[in-house]
Amino acid sequence: MREFFYVYNRPDMNKFVFIVLLFLGVALVILSFGELETIVGTLQGGHHGYLFLALVIQLAWFLVVGQMYHSIYHLLDMDDTTLNLGIVAAATTFVNIVMPTGGMGGIALFAAEARKRGHPSGKATVAAALCMLSDQAAFLCILALGLIVLVRRGNLSLGEIGASALLLVLAAVMAFLLYLGYRSAVRLGNVLARIARQVNRLTRFILRRDFLSEERAHAFAAEIGEGLSGLTGHPLALLRPVLWGLLNKSLLMGILLTAFLAFDVPFSAGTIVGGFSIGYLFLIVSPTPSGIGIVEGLMPLALSSLRVAWSQGVIITLAYRAITFWVPLGVGALAFRRLHVNAGK
Repeated sequence: MREFFYVYNRPDMNKFVFIVLLFLGVALVILSFGELETIVGTLQGGHHGYLFLALVIQLAWFLVVGQMYHSIYHLLDMDDTTLNLGIVAAATTFVNIVMPTGGMGGIALFAAEARKRGHPSGKATVAAALCMLSDQAAFLCILALGLIVLVRRGNLSLGEIGASALLLVLAAVMAFLLYLGYRSAVRLGNVLARIARQVNRLTRFILRRDFLSEERAHAFAAEIGEGLSGLTGHPLALLRPVLWGLLNKSLLMGILLTAFLAFDVPFSAGTIVGGFSIGYLFLIVSPTPSGIGIVEGLMPLALSSLRVAWSQGVIITLAYRAITFWVPLGVGALAFRRLHVNAGK
């Protein structure tokens, strides 16, 4: 991630990164052209008023994410506008879609943009990591409700349990590393160096060279420790970004609800919570960009297990993904281009 900061902030490389990421975005659209045709045909059969409402909710989602970033900035004694942070959030969404690296590409872009505005690199990285952790914590709360719905209806499978456990482990590891950095940057550096050592053992066997630098692991830990040292207020203040994250997920569930309304499909509160939870869960743990191809296949299965007809589940999924995947991809590309143009100026 430090290398991304360096490359992205170099004037001679900024244009190259911009072109590569936009090329990846165009390639993704071309490869998914058949799905896009199916989505367009599906949307034409729905009530356009509800679909327009879903679009408005999706645009509001960007502002809520910007507000979540703003609340974390406040904790770290940093300053920026909600609108600008919402634009950066849209751009990071685009980067995470076209460059699936477990969210690290988006964190790197966010931190690089923060550094351009004069914020310390350690605080910028911590802000991005805390936002990702807050988002995961908020979703885990929703996921717990979704799993309860599935248990009550007798439809909880081992795949859903395994994916939930994986997400919980990932969130716990990130929380542990941030806590360790808050307590001692030296200890965090030792842990990161140990991880780098294990990764290098594997890459020496496959690539015949080291992939990570243990020295940079210690330097990165020092930056994280410096950023966390600026954490102001009581630790319970970290609940505020989690609450914004819960609103974030509520808006996404609202989009799923409007998809049901747009196609006159009966639903219950349990159907919305359970269907959204499983769809979003596999979006996170999927190896494909934002779960493309995976969510479209698994979400109809989840909805059918919640007593939605298979054909209706497919239609709902396509409409939901049209708003929550393809709209953020387009808006994110525009936001990324705006950041690039501003950087050029």
